[in-house]
Amino acid sequence: MRERRVKSPRQSVAGSLLLAHPSLHEETFRHTVILMSAHDQEGALGVVFNRPLGKRLGELNGEFALGPLAPVPVYLGGPVQPQQLILAAWETKADGFRLHFGIEPLRAIECLAEGMQVRAFMGYSGWSAGQLDNELKHNTWVISAIPEELIRLDPDEELWRRLLGAMGEEWRLLADEPDDPARN
Repeated sequence: MRERRVKSPRQSVAGSLLLAHPSLHEETFRHTVILMSAHDQEGALGVVFNRPLGKRLGELNGEFALGPLAPVPVYLGGPVQPQQLILAAWETKADGFRLHFGIEPLRAIECLAEGMQVRAFMGYSGWSAGQLDNELKHNTWVISAIPEELIRLDPDEELWRRLLGAMGEEWRLLADEPDDPARN
């Protein structure tokens, strides 16, 4: 897996992962992996991929309790509109990663039947026009391609360490750095 830096403010990171830089200590995004859905001159949108809520969709919302979406895991998607439910499905094929973002429940059921991964997210991560580009310029995020094995990896905080560490020795050292340097 290779790091990809944005060379110009117009280069989109949609379809990539944003990994919080190890120096980012702000609690909302600390050690996060964000799956980016959109990024253009109007702003950017993604969901935090590694903050499971430990619930299933059937537990969260009665309308899903007895249906095929009941076992779908629910994640904290981000700080924007945390009461909004967003359904997403993805698959990795020979020609690349395909993300279906913000789909309706009926489409999510079809995606499950087609063997795709489906997740529910409460809220999302959003940036206004130019905001993400500025953060990228200041190295707040590390851009990563979506690895083929993403579907098989545990989507918890360790995912951030695994993905960042796979980008090279220096990144691995930073990813494995203890939260409290006195415990080194």
